[in-house]
Amino acid sequence: MTREYPDTVAGPYESPPCEFDDRNGRHIEVRRYDDGIETLLDMYRQFDPEDRAQGIPPANEEQIRNWLEKLLVKDCINVVAWHDEMPVGHAILVPDGHDAFELAIFVLGEYQNAGIGTGLIQGLLGAGREDGVTHVWLTVERWNKSAIALYRNVGFAPTNDGSFELEMAARLLED
Repeated sequence: MTREYPDTVAGPYESPPCEFDDRNGRHIEVRRYDDGIETLLDMYRQFDPEDRAQGIPPANEEQIRNWLEKLLVKDCINVVAWHDEMPVGHAILVPDGHDAFELAIFVLGEYQNAGIGTGLIQGLLGAGREDGVTHVWLTVERWNKSAIALYRNVGFAPTNDGSFELEMAARLLED
């Protein structure tokens, strides 16, 4: 698969753990994930069906558990945003088999539009860089203007003119 990546390295980004206050004054900590599946399972049970994109996260508990078991493995990089020791966001870099990683991010509805997604992605990209990840890509629904703006702000650029989904990519390290 041929995918073009920006020439400019995105960032710099701090590797987790990192902390910030969101736009609503809530103290948020971003950490690498190492707590076992149950904590994240609780977070994903709370997801509103309206907040699901491209069919993820899955809707029922068994599907969520199976999905998380595939993501919470050594090859994937997982970071979680915590508020009062409760997970409120999860971001993942998944190896694609082509020397790059696909990014996915999920933030609970009541925590969206407060800067948590930005802090979560910055922490994830910092963790990826720390682990030697050079190239990252994602797809986003074209109508999701706020997500596209977020991805642009952290260094992603569009890579194609596909129809329904927009593909974007970022470079974390020099080749």
